[in-house]
Amino acid sequence: MTRPGGGLRRFLTERPPRPERCGLCAAVVDEARHRHLVDIERRSLVCACTACFLLMDQPGADRGRFRAVPGRYLTDPDHRLADAAWDALRIPVGVAFFFRNTVLDRLVALYPSPAGATESELEPEAWASVLDATGLAALLCPDVEALLLRRTAAGISCHLVPIDICYELVGRMRQLWQGFDGGAEARAALDAFFARVESLARPVGGGDRP
Repeated sequence: MTRPGGGLRRFLTERPPRPERCGLCAAVVDEARHRHLVDIERRSLVCACTACFLLMDQPGADRGRFRAVPGRYLTDPDHRLADAAWDALRIPVGVAFFFRNTVLDRLVALYPSPAGATESELEPEAWASVLDATGLAALLCPDVEALLLRRTAAGISCHLVPIDICYELVGRMRQLWQGFDGGAEARAALDAFFARVESLARPVGGGDRP
């Protein structure tokens, strides 16, 4: 016999959060430490347990639907992109990331906004200026790595980073964004994010390969 109010309590009781699971085998993964795969057909990130990530990270595995996101961070101290070239990108904020999408067969440019990741429609001359300004472009692994650029009063910095941290930044900015310019909390989070990227990045050298 059902006690009065039992059904209502079932809906009012806060449910525990669902654990993060591997998108391939459904094993529970460490929410803070797991790696990611790119589903190139759906243009989305997939959480991966260690075993599935290592399987997808094997030579030849990148011919399939899922691609393992690498963990390398590189910076280009000699990067040179003029303010005029940045203006030609028509990106209304000071951060953007670029990656090669193999399904679309083109470069994709995105930037964080209150609505999430917003795509910028680039003219060939505009994105060519970005690629020509840094040797990191030649090292970029399609679908899984991005060129991350930030424009500040000190200039324009350029890093090669795993694609998943770019979407991490997009999610964080969407969560914190306030007003026209993002607000103080969003700007502080942006500074902290790039400080972490800079601490992980090493200068690009002659031994680096695509």
